[in-house]
Amino acid sequence: MPDKTIPMTTGAEWPYLEILVRLALSLALGLLIGLERERRGKEAGLRTFGFICLLGALGGLLGMPVALLCLALVGVLAVLLNVQTLRAGQGAELTTSAAMLVTCLAGVLCGQGHTISPAAVMVLATALLAWKERLAGFSAGLTESEMRSALLLAILAIVIYPALPAGAVGPWHLVEPRAAWVTVILIAGIGFVNYILWKLYGTRGTELSGFLGGLVNSNFTVIEMASRVVATRGAYVGTAYRGILLATTAMVVRNAGLLLILAPLALLGASGAFALMMLASAVLVLWSYRRATRGPVPDVPEIKLDLPFSLPLALKYGVVFLVLHIVGGLTQRQFGDAGFYFVSVVGGLMSSASAVAAAAALASQGSLLATTAGTGAVLASLTSIAFSMSFVLRTRERSLTTKLCTAMLCIAVAGAIGLAGRHLVLPLILPSAG
Repeated sequence: MPDKTIPMTTGAEWPYLEILVRLALSLALGLLIGLERERRGKEAGLRTFGFICLLGALGGLLGMPVALLCLALVGVLAVLLNVQTLRAGQGAELTTSAAMLVTCLAGVLCGQGHTISPAAVMVLATALLAWKERLAGFSAGLTESEMRSALLLAILAIVIYPALPAGAVGPWHLVEPRAAWVTVILIAGIGFVNYILWKLYGTRGTELSGFLGGLVNSNFTVIEMASRVVATRGAYVGTAYRGILLATTAMVVRNAGLLLILAPLALLGASGAFALMMLASAVLVLWSYRRATRGPVPDVPEIKLDLPFSLPLALKYGVVFLVLHIVGGLTQRQFGDAGFYFVSVVGGLMSSASAVAAAAALASQGSLLATTAGTGAVLASLTSIAFSMSFVLRTRERSLTTKLCTAMLCIAVAGAIGLAGRHLVLPLILPSAG
């Protein structure tokens, strides 16, 4: 249910059921975070946090002055808790004290009638407490370059975006600077998040590292795995085969996700092709698992990826996106859909993500039919798959190249079947679609 505020005053008659709902929600949220503190053996545990959240809810029910008084009382309680732990030589409980204040404020929101906001705050707060070791280990492992990458991404998203002109610019009104910048940040942001996931989980299995690496950059992942096959003289073929297939699958998933975010109607026409490509890859991976011989598990190779975000990477995304966006729009006007498809194929050689984003942007602006944009996205993905195969062919490992060429051909055929099926099924759903 949506958040709503129903203030209660001392002179008003309080609705019994409404009060019970607010108090019950506050108690549940207090017990949630208290359970985590109790599990860690903290002095302020299950009952303390339950009382704190109830106190905040009562303050919210009685009005803002009482709510502020309750918050001050919780602050005094936090001070006393720290004095006690310091005297016992256990150090300050700063995290628990902050959690107590957040819990009280969440209780105030519950008392005022909010539901989603306090629940979201308390779930996030509990997650921060529960993931202490994971977050601490991750922050300790950050390099200075990775930290600068995160700051640069934030600057580009928060500082530069508002300064860009709104609306279409240029003689043909083909480019919207803000929309283009959002697309660039979206592509880079997906890579940044998946870089973090790869750093956290990438060394736990070749297949998992291949998938997460493919979300960041499928070509880099294919190059790394192909080089491992050469270094091990073919002993790594089976594992590399599955890892490259999953990297390809990740690329397809990423491109479909870009369409879903930027132009959902375009994904409607391409969903069959993307789904069949992912299904074909999954079946091939599972089949490889079943046929794999039972032997010693090979060492997991370390996939070395570039930094999650850098200025050259941002400029590359931006330039490729703008070029494909402008050229794609012009060729579509001059030569129809065939001209746009040619640009999508060429764009897939440079950056399939940028090519898909450009197609989605044209579709969202009304310069391109959604079905045409979806087909162009599929063609860019297929081109990227073919381009990645060039790195595999350089290994001159016959068993790997034969298996992967067969597998990639199956994936390409699945995508072609999906595109062909679109022309039969989509007109039944959207009569205006071509």
